[in-house]
Amino acid sequence: MAHLSFNSPVGPLALFEQNGAIVALDWGWLPEAEETPLLLRARDQLEAYFDGRLRSGFDLPLAASGTEFQKRVWASLTAIPFGVTTTYREIALALGSSPRAVGGACGRNPIPIIVPCHRVLGANGSLGGYSGIDGIETKAALLQLENGGQR
Repeated sequence: MAHLSFNSPVGPLALFEQNGAIVALDWGWLPEAEETPLLLRARDQLEAYFDGRLRSGFDLPLAASGTEFQKRVWASLTAIPFGVTTTYREIALALGSSPRAVGGACGRNPIPIIVPCHRVLGANGSLGGYSGIDGIETKAALLQLENGGQR
């Protein structure tokens, strides 16, 4: 599978492409990259995001593998605007589900940052969990980046 690793403010990231779509973003570095135009475009958009130049959302073909419910949750995450947060409960109400099920789908998000599960908080404003390399610290860093250093 074609992949590309690069450094970011939240640590090394590895992007994966299959059949013309981004299928995963993992934490860490993989050797022997297979650069493709799509992977380079995704890296450039992520770098623009980290630099504060990309605020309108990513423009990339995505093909995350998951259950139909997970895909519905992930689709709802992509609709959350830059710098805005919502709660697991609000997403659950919109999907006719439970906050716990939404949290489970967020935890299995194979394309974090691009599919912004970091924008989902607990009902009391708590950060909940995060799959990033440093967990909640990474989630807090992404939220601070989107809010000009403010959480």
